[in-house]
Amino acid sequence: MLKDEIGKLFLKLKEKQPLVHHITNAVTINDCANVTLAIGGSPVMADSPEETAEMVAHANALVINFGTLNSSSFSAIVNAGKRANELGIPVIFDPVGVGATNYRNEKAALLLNEVQFAIIRGNHSEIASLAGITASTKGVDAGEVSESAFNTAKKAALRFNTIVVVSGETDYISDGEKTCCIANGDLLLTKITGTGCTTASLIGCFAGSGDNLFLAAVAGISTMGICGERAARRLASGEGLGTFKTRLWDEISLIDGDVWKEEVRLNE
Repeated sequence: MLKDEIGKLFLKLKEKQPLVHHITNAVTINDCANVTLAIGGSPVMADSPEETAEMVAHANALVINFGTLNSSSFSAIVNAGKRANELGIPVIFDPVGVGATNYRNEKAALLLNEVQFAIIRGNHSEIASLAGITASTKGVDAGEVSESAFNTAKKAALRFNTIVVVSGETDYISDGEKTCCIANGDLLLTKITGTGCTTASLIGCFAGSGDNLFLAAVAGISTMGICGERAARRLASGEGLGTFKTRLWDEISLIDGDVWKEEVRLNE
């Protein structure tokens, strides 16, 4: 069963300690590094166009994030992505803010022609915008979309021949043929910066630990949801977002396959 296989993936991650190369944004780079360490991986955050292709050769996975996109970071992304494809290293794409500006839309379209992604993770409007589905993006936040999240995930997976994760109140994971949903999470996850970015890091850690990328996508997105719920339950009266974030990191560092199987709300 899916649950048993993903439970074992937690052990593989701890044993392998995958090196995850990030080309991510300036807002959440520290959080992405720390969440990678918390789950059991090893982060590297090299983003110079002159070295990313060389650095990614040492990695088990590459996580690309569009959050603070510019011409230099885009060159670094293309260089690293192409080299990762050559070496068979899974590439995870977080298309932050796609749909909000023409610049992001154009760069995303160009990147999708240059690099084959193993997994794409974004909010509903970001994924819809990538796939040509009518949508509006509010900065880096999700806006209105003409399709359901279920349909968006499936259509985008088929269009790009990859695994797609659409995050939201319910998360959808699809490879175009099979689609499952995760009902874990807490509203407080939307109140701190970078939970989407760090979720991509979690997915990268799982992707760098095993051969089944669909399982890695499910494991990464659900781990954030479960740990958000557990962190929220631990808050005492008078404790707010700062404490929540600390407890979230604690839960990510403590979760294992048994906790995951007990708490995940997964519909296959």
